[in-house]
Amino acid sequence: MRRPSFSTRRSATEWGIRSALAMAAAGLGGISVAHSLGLALSAGDPARAHTLAPWDGQITARLSQQRLADDAGAQARVATEQLARRALNQDPTAVASVATLGLAAQMRDNTAGARRLMDYAQRLSRRNLQAQLWAVEGAVARGDIPGALRHYDIALRTSTTAPNLLFPVLASAISDPAIQSNLVPVLARQPIWGPGFVTYVASSGTDPRATASLFTKLHRFHVPIAAEATSVVITSLVAASAMDEAWRYYAAVRPGAERSASRDPRFTAELSTPSAFDWTAVSDGSVSASIERGVAGGRLDFSAAPGASSVVLQQMQMLPAGAYRLEGHGSGIEQPEQSRPYWVLTCRNGRELGRIPIPNLSQNAGVFAGRFDVPVQGCPVQTLSLMVRPSDEVSGVAGQIDRIQLAPVGQYADR
Repeated sequence: MRRPSFSTRRSATEWGIRSALAMAAAGLGGISVAHSLGLALSAGDPARAHTLAPWDGQITARLSQQRLADDAGAQARVATEQLARRALNQDPTAVASVATLGLAAQMRDNTAGARRLMDYAQRLSRRNLQAQLWAVEGAVARGDIPGALRHYDIALRTSTTAPNLLFPVLASAISDPAIQSNLVPVLARQPIWGPGFVTYVASSGTDPRATASLFTKLHRFHVPIAAEATSVVITSLVAASAMDEAWRYYAAVRPGAERSASRDPRFTAELSTPSAFDWTAVSDGSVSASIERGVAGGRLDFSAAPGASSVVLQQMQMLPAGAYRLEGHGSGIEQPEQSRPYWVLTCRNGRELGRIPIPNLSQNAGVFAGRFDVPVQGCPVQTLSLMVRPSDEVSGVAGQIDRIQLAPVGQYADR
């Protein structure tokens, strides 16, 4: 019988080695897939992730964290601490396990041990939310407001879930003058979470007066406040009948605004979201109005369907008692006298202080003027509105206003 050649034996050996390597690679590949899948599941389902990759310290740490949150009883806590220690043995940098041990120590009233563990967790990583929240609580207990806000800042800069937890607490806390004064320098550094907090506190803050006070301070530090946030705060103050606070805040963020005169006579203000003290165009199903703004001058374009009657432009005023002159210029208006648009100044209680019609283009070259008298009592807040009246014309009513101002009689100037 012919013996196998050396080359044949070598070929069989090579195939055996290759088969072994392939099996090893497959095994490693399986471990790699299990590990990758475990990491992907660890945030939402750490128990399942631990089943797939029980050797991974980070996953084990997350599981210990979840178990402590699910059951903080004494018996369950012992098993949880054992799991956290196993995570540290698997991976000494598993910061979540250190935080879990720290919280467990705190639950046993071992404050010194908890502080030591949490300090270690923060040395390992500033991204662990539990450690930062524990530090916040400790700072608050000591009355250390700057320290608490420092850990708020760290948590909000390093955790995507922190805003949902911390924004409501911080928004309610700005009513405290000491907290507000310490928060302003933090926000003045314009951290990445600052704009989100400004938007949140404007729309969800329970105290619009405190919000206006905070925003006024931030404005002095040149911290950008979105027009929408400003509008929301002013609207909230007006709804709370805090009119003086609303005007003070508006005047702080709109340099040059005067209480005794209307604002933006030539529609040049570039405002994505106007407040009640700015010109606001009104549109509905029967009327349309828009402000086309420009640096040199803008204009209001308005139109209304036949028979429609509605306000198309308005601006809230807080004029002191006295006599005022309204003056402006319009174009494109050709209506019978009874259908011409008019300006009206109305007290907040609904009382009208007079009407000033807008003439046709053929009259006075579109220039109009008139007078309003604001009484001493009963009308501290007013609204200046442009109204369209029903028209029988087939095309309805249409026109433009490119200049409008209300100012004290004898002091009129194009502001």
